[in-house]
Amino acid sequence: MLYLWIKALHIIAIVCWFAGLFYLPRLFVYHAQSNDPISHERFCIMERKLYRGIMYPSMVATLVFGIALVALNPAWLASGWLHAKITLVLLLIGYHHVCGRQLRRFAANENARSHVFYRWFNELPVLALIAIVVLVVVKPF
Repeated sequence: MLYLWIKALHIIAIVCWFAGLFYLPRLFVYHAQSNDPISHERFCIMERKLYRGIMYPSMVATLVFGIALVALNPAWLASGWLHAKITLVLLLIGYHHVCGRQLRRFAANENARSHVFYRWFNELPVLALIAIVVLVVVKPF
């Protein structure tokens, strides 16, 4: 029963983290298009609250519950699908921190990228999510 509770909490944390990974870059799209100081300030507040209040705690919870699941099933460590998943999760953590750096650039009025860049940047977590779900469900190797 403990395993099922940890798995449920892991999935909840993943959903929350990905909500932020999908939405923050979308805010960057709109922020990059805004020109007035009021919009700039509003986007800065929204981005900061999303990153600190939802994304960061959800990322930590995802990792904690994921590690707990592996600790309860150490045989998974010999599985290729888990190694691929961990690699993708590490890349997502990097993406998460890149988003944090970009958030700070926007706050300092130092954004040098266009809304088109952020539209493409916004698609990266979608690809990671698809790959991770396939790895976990299908376990191809």
